[in-house]
Amino acid sequence: MSVNITLLLIMGALYAAGIYLVLERSLTRVVLGLAMMTNATNLLLLATGGFQGLAPLFSSEIPPEDYNDPLPQAFILTSIVISFSVTAFMLGIIYRSWVLGRQDEVQDDIEDRRVASQSSYDAEDDADVPEDTTEFTPADEAEEAPGSQRGQGTGPTGEAKR
Repeated sequence: MSVNITLLLIMGALYAAGIYLVLERSLTRVVLGLAMMTNATNLLLLATGGFQGLAPLFSSEIPPEDYNDPLPQAFILTSIVISFSVTAFMLGIIYRSWVLGRQDEVQDDIEDRRVASQSSYDAEDDADVPEDTTEFTPADEAEEAPGSQRGQGTGPTGEAKR
């Protein structure tokens, strides 16, 4: 199976432009970047389907290699639905951001700046952990209660078994 080089070039350009737009601070550009990346993914799925073949309807006189694979087409339909829902969600976020702040750009938060200026060393996370951290003693070392014998327990009514 050979791959259409034009589809690969268009797909690469869409991925590159989409990633560039997703890294911007404007939410509108992020939505456009996501749309470009989902279209590039649809082209990728289309390229994996191979060349155009016959419809996947069974007939005994058609050899199996002449059929078209319907799975990439189903993946493309699923990708379209997912990209539509993500786009709708992002448009809702953009609208809410515009109503609240009259701006489309994501601003740095004071907490983000504080976290970025901190050292990556954390005393609790980076401390040496001892091998045995359990507070329970193994069953072999546990002392039995006075008067009890190993192997004997109580029945459902609380009486000792015989």
